[in-house]
Amino acid sequence: MVREPRQKSEYEQKLTDLRRVARVVAGGRRFTFRAAVVIGNKKGDVGFGLGKAADTSQAIEKAVRKARKSLIHVPLTKDESIPHEVYSKFGSARVVLRPAKAGRGLVAGGAARTVLALAGVKNASAKILSHTKNKLTNALATLEALKLLKERKRQKNAGS
Repeated sequence: MVREPRQKSEYEQKLTDLRRVARVVAGGRRFTFRAAVVIGNKKGDVGFGLGKAADTSQAIEKAVRKARKSLIHVPLTKDESIPHEVYSKFGSARVVLRPAKAGRGLVAGGAARTVLALAGVKNASAKILSHTKNKLTNALATLEALKLLKERKRQKNAGS
């Protein structure tokens, strides 16, 4: 029985956080793993997933499956930037995203950089305004900000 090689996914994935989580049961502690994964095709689609399992590879697979279900589309300008400035909040995380001119590059840190890079944003600036270092809430706040983006409507020529 010969198996076909698995197809390469069109989405790139990046593990943003991997934690060992303990649950106290009779007889000691039981350990599981929590994986946070961001996936994107660098053409405007990006998603975030959180998976928990007894094994790290299973947790990552589960997170990728959930991320595929939560994909959102990000409107990109011709400069591979975002159309306008946007502010978002998720839990205690606050994030502001600003468009940038072509050639400026992606000026962002932490989880916001990962989310924007996998979405295909090449010229933008992101600032995490909150004091939280929590990668999960920062990534989710960035995704909430990207959901608020509106595409500019094309205007018809007045003369024709």
